[in-house]
Amino acid sequence: MAGIVFTQAAEEYLADLLSKQDSEGVGIRVFITQPGTPYAETCIAYCKPGEEKPEDQLLKLDSFNVWQDAVSVPFLEEALVDFATDRMGGQLTIKAPNAKVPMVNDDSPLNDRINYLLQTEINPGLASHGGDVKLVDVIEGGIAILQFGGGCQGCGMVDVTLKEGIEKTMVARIPEITAVRDATDHTVTENAYY
Repeated sequence: MAGIVFTQAAEEYLADLLSKQDSEGVGIRVFITQPGTPYAETCIAYCKPGEEKPEDQLLKLDSFNVWQDAVSVPFLEEALVDFATDRMGGQLTIKAPNAKVPMVNDDSPLNDRINYLLQTEINPGLASHGGDVKLVDVIEGGIAILQFGGGCQGCGMVDVTLKEGIEKTMVARIPEITAVRDATDHTVTENAYY
């Protein structure tokens, strides 16, 4: 499997853009926002020396360095950056066929599958209310303990959202889960979550 590939045309176009920057040694940084979700977007940004992150993976091209965001790397497999000329001058295109592909499957650990479901289906709906939910733990009997945050915290509709929306979805999609509880529900276990 090859990682991200830059065509000659794309490399020349980007090298020309980078040569117009006022500082020496400017490269580019490639990253994907919300990788592995239907909302994934592949982005390219200027990267001045020192702006790269320690965990970034370096790809050295003839004309400049490409820093790849570590989390994004698996999703950049088979990605192609190209520059196509047209009547208006041209356009840089990025095709990343694996950007939206989830890195989980039926054999993935239970927590990974739950987190993936939360990130891709549950949280985008809660985000419109400024809220989110994350997994705290899965306890005996297949009960997922979730922690609400943001606009969900203290909202009177949390119980309805939990039972009618989140629990129905999780029980239907993840066979090991039998129920869902809010982490602030002190009836869950003797050593309740605080």
